[in-house]
Amino acid sequence: MVEIEYRKARIKLGYTDLVYEPAEDSVLLADAALKEAKAGIHILEIGTGSGFVSAVLLANLKDIRLIATEINPHAARCAKINGVEVIRTDLFKALKPRSLETRFDLILFNPPYLPTSREEKVPGWLNYAFDGGTSGRETLDRFLNEVRDYLKPGGEILVLISSITGLDPVKEKMEKLGFAVDVVTRKKISFEELMVVRGKLL
Repeated sequence: MVEIEYRKARIKLGYTDLVYEPAEDSVLLADAALKEAKAGIHILEIGTGSGFVSAVLLANLKDIRLIATEINPHAARCAKINGVEVIRTDLFKALKPRSLETRFDLILFNPPYLPTSREEKVPGWLNYAFDGGTSGRETLDRFLNEVRDYLKPGGEILVLISSITGLDPVKEKMEKLGFAVDVVTRKKISFEELMVVRGKLL
């Protein structure tokens, strides 16, 4: 089994043809989350994949409570191996909205963001890691439409987006949903720019 080490965390990757292998986007979100998170907070990661981001947080922050969700059964198994408490579900579906147990200080999401037509879909579970629908924002839009129900007052979200799908429509939607929005970090990667966008609930 392939294993990588990053910021005190050792992450087993399992079968990389079935589970998204952490890349620059994963690292950028992990680093942003480390700067944003504080000891003692309650964190949810949606679509944890191999568990890379959550494992980095657990290895570096004290007294946090963290759970994650993941739709891909192979990835969920991998995340559990990496010490992440993970629920296998689609986005928030297995969580009860507006419940004390499912209100979080910080929610993280690295959504699939590649614009994908029906002909471009990847066979099998790995498609969920890449397929952002025709706009590249379909899964992110679903997440944003639901996320308020799982945040504490004043809670924050960190989402990874790409210049491929565009900052302006994401920012506009987040502001309409009642978030103060800013870009906390960005990195140019070949043909795209990756950005971590923070939304703070007003």
